[in-house]
Amino acid sequence: MCTSISFGDRKDKKAVEEKAVFAPKFDENGLIPCVAMDSVTKEPLMLAYMNEESLKMTLKLGEVVYYSRSRQEIWHKGATSGHTQKVVEIRTDCDQDAVIVYVDQQGAGACHTGRNSCFYRKVDLEAGSAPTALAFTEDLTFDPDSVYKK
Repeated sequence: MCTSISFGDRKDKKAVEEKAVFAPKFDENGLIPCVAMDSVTKEPLMLAYMNEESLKMTLKLGEVVYYSRSRQEIWHKGATSGHTQKVVEIRTDCDQDAVIVYVDQQGAGACHTGRNSCFYRKVDLEAGSAPTALAFTEDLTFDPDSVYKK
């Protein structure tokens, strides 16, 4: 675990909201939601979660490290695919219970489905069908089967 990095305490709500001290609020499972966004286009790439250790690792490495809820383990984005996310800027919201990481996405994409973004579909507001339709907004940028060798 990264012990050289520490976070501020959350005892004073006003201090959390107005002081220049990073005091992230992890939920009851020890997680905080993190949106990764392209630092140039400002497009969303993915939503994942971090725990205290992965957030500290992100700060130390300068590459995004998440916590996989499904695998229950630390997940250094790109360790398998080579599609790492270099940290450009990290922002937190007013009560510090969510973060946005602006990244320089390395490689062909952020999504395990083979696309640049995990947000590759939009709700089709014009379709008027049931169930509500989705429209694809981007094509594959890499072959996930060859990258992840499932």
